[in-house]
Amino acid sequence: MSKPLLSKPTLAELRAFMAVAEHRSFRRAADLLGITRSSLSHIMRGLEDRLGARLLHRTTRSVSLTETGERLLKRIDPLMSGLDAALEDVAGEPGRLTGELRINGSEGAIRLLLREIVPQFMARYPGVALDLVAEGKLVDIVGEGFDAGIRLGEAVPRDMIAVRLSPDMRFLAVASPDYLAAHTAPETPDDLARHQCLRQRLPGGKRYRWEFHQRGQEVAMDVPGSLTLDNTQLMVEAAQNGLGIAYVPEDYAQAALKEGRLIAVLEDWCPPIPGLFLYFSGNRHVPASLRALIEMVREKSG
Repeated sequence: MSKPLLSKPTLAELRAFMAVAEHRSFRRAADLLGITRSSLSHIMRGLEDRLGARLLHRTTRSVSLTETGERLLKRIDPLMSGLDAALEDVAGEPGRLTGELRINGSEGAIRLLLREIVPQFMARYPGVALDLVAEGKLVDIVGEGFDAGIRLGEAVPRDMIAVRLSPDMRFLAVASPDYLAAHTAPETPDDLARHQCLRQRLPGGKRYRWEFHQRGQEVAMDVPGSLTLDNTQLMVEAAQNGLGIAYVPEDYAQAALKEGRLIAVLEDWCPPIPGLFLYFSGNRHVPASLRALIEMVREKSG
């Protein structure tokens, strides 16, 4: 026989519990809710006292749900999602959307979003605050408290729903006219062994392997070079200064290519790859502000 409910929890307490349960972290949940960790801890203790049950296992390093906490989350998650959807339907007409929309993406992805989508979105939905984070490494958008992410199609996690943001794109090997005047242009990826290549350090610490494709043949190379950089724009600038061959997204080098400050090499080995995609979890309630952004992205790319 179940114990009687000591007192009804508040909506704020239940939302706080769901934030802790989703992120398994008081710090992340508190940041998301805009409160201090001590305040969140106090709220959780109050909720457990109201229910007369322990919901969380707490250690100095981790937070996990008790069996009771798991049952509670499973029951209230669809109810809270339904409540959110009902409230958004009432106040979700164009121009009346409110709240914050957090999006994580690569620097190039955020730059594209700022250029192609954000101006129109902000004009149409002035009540929505956009929090855009440009980050080199691929993050767990759910675990880090983001509503959506933007990455190349090949990097989007398979359990996510993806919406195309940009057309297919290419990575190009580029060098300055001065560099190519002093060095014979490579005709195959193997020729890069005799060149000074501008290597790239990935956010996780590994060096990026240059990838080439031609008629079913695939080559991935840790190219030689005495200069390593961790920023794509700096690689473009270094290539323009004659320091070697860089391998960068075509969009970054486009202006320099048009003006003759850079020349593409190995173009036959650089076919298009899937472009950028906006992605989000299909296992969580999709807020009205994100649905509006998705619709705008589809309008632009469709």
